[in-house]
Amino acid sequence: MRWFFEFTYRLGKPPWDWGITPPEVVSEVEGGRVRSGRALDLGCGTGTNAIYLAQHGFQVVGVDFSSKAIDIARRKARTAGVAMDLYVNDVTRLDFLREPFDFVLDIGCFHGLDRPGRARYAENVARLTQPHGLFMLYAFGPTRVRFQSAGATEDEVKRLFGEHFALSRVEHGMNRGEIASAWYWLERE
Repeated sequence: MRWFFEFTYRLGKPPWDWGITPPEVVSEVEGGRVRSGRALDLGCGTGTNAIYLAQHGFQVVGVDFSSKAIDIARRKARTAGVAMDLYVNDVTRLDFLREPFDFVLDIGCFHGLDRPGRARYAENVARLTQPHGLFMLYAFGPTRVRFQSAGATEDEVKRLFGEHFALSRVEHGMNRGEIASAWYWLERE
């Protein structure tokens, strides 16, 4: 999968990179539900959401396995005049991060991981989220993407994150009217 993403970023703007922060995130941040603090953007891509968070007072760390996406994110952050730490790394291997975060965001990364990767990811998210911190997850429902199974069910999210997080809200929808998707609000206990 890594080569697919790297190649797509090198070709130009990927179809999943809309260049806008979703209204669900904006509502949480600008509505005061999430106060500025440390934020982690998993699968940050070209940095759109990381930059938005930095512009709203967060100390941001972004992680993506595409070096091209991170290069673009660094350029966009310089242009926007914001500082953040951006890493080329696998989101299932976050041992290099030590300090916990107040807000963790994943828009479309988790649902593409294999089963063992999802378990490691969930362990890392639990370790890296402050007590009472918020983890917002956007994921496709079960589907096939690029000839592979992808997506996640609500039951899987509850199973993987339920030991450390309370699922406070779920909003189901359709991605571009084609693929079932959901936003999950998980609060670290």
